Amino acid sequence: MIKLKAYSFSGTPEQIGHAHGEELRDSIQRFVQIRLDAAVQYFKAAGINKTGLVDQLLQTGKACYNIFAKWDPEGLAEHNAIAKAAGVKPEHLYTSTNYTDIRDAYMLAGSTPDAEGCSALMIPASHSKHRRVLAGQTWDLNPEDIDYVVAIKANPIKGPARWSIQLSGCLSLMGMNSEGLAVGTTNLKTWHSTLGVGYLNLIHRAMRCDHIDDAASMLADAPKSGAHSFFLANALKGLRFEVSGFNYDQQSMTTEPMGWTNHCLSPEHQAAEYEQPTPSSLARFNRLKQLLNTKSIDVESIKAMFSNRDDGINSINRYPEDNGYAATNACMIADPKEQILYACCGPADRGEWLTLTFDK
Repeated sequence: MIKLKAYSFSGTPEQIGHAHGEELRDSIQRFVQIRLDAAVQYFKAAGINKTGLVDQLLQTGKACYNIFAKWDPEGLAEHNAIAKAAGVKPEHLYTSTNYTDIRDAYMLAGSTPDAEGCSALMIPASHSKHRRVLAGQTWDLNPEDIDYVVAIKANPIKGPARWSIQLSGCLSLMGMNSEGLAVGTTNLKTWHSTLGVGYLNLIHRAMRCDHIDDAASMLADAPKSGAHSFFLANALKGLRFEVSGFNYDQQSMTTEPMGWTNHCLSPEHQAAEYEQPTPSSLARFNRLKQLLNTKSIDVESIKAMFSNRDDGINSINRYPEDNGYAATNACMIADPKEQILYACCGPADRGEWLTLTFDK
């Protein structure tokens, strides 16, 4: 079984960031390089072989980093402390961790088949075996990223504690805070990408909120960069945001489960997608709809959904040996009422699931 390494850091944003960067220095340095290498491969697969593309990508990343710096000084302090302790440039770390947004903000010319993955869901109490709201997702991207997946608990001096399933050097990727606010994302691609705050920084800011409504207002108003879906869930309700650089659509979970993948569901965003939904995204979306058609969903049944291989290489559960651009690098399931996060590194049926709590 694949092991998920867990860490805990405490203090001010600078202290948390410094401890993170110091503990994972070598891993962060390697991760920055593999993300830049991944950009080269992406451009090559898209048939774009101009010289200086990585330098131009880094310039776009720096422009987005400057927007982030003004928008979230607290997040900036933690990010810069990670970079300094790890011995990498903060702009390079920003570009690498927010890679898909920076890449799409730089250019949207061509694509690789079935690239970014992720399958996400929210379950209302009416369809939960134990009558509790549940939320979760797989996180699928470069197969090489699996070596950098970690679980980090941040214990700040002020504000809620938070568990994040993320990559070395990231601020947050998906997780839940001690107020029972769960946050996650799946990638989308539209022509409405621009310079703005990267998706990981939006997630990090949301996880520092005490209330779901504050996080929702933040997502609505933030100067967003690339297209994504985000979910916010607590013990009482769930919200799904579908955003581009210039627009957002908000849906509230009602009495039915919600599941989605990597194509737009909002008509306005569908009109702006720069490619048709891929076979993988459609297959995973339709499989989720089928699997969610029950009223006795619990954590174990969601693990089984995330392990599903009924659609071969287009399944919810994506293996490195499928030889696609993406593989499942991590999974999480949040139980906001109980304030418990379940997570694994790698595919759901290959990773050792950890139970992460906020107990002192």
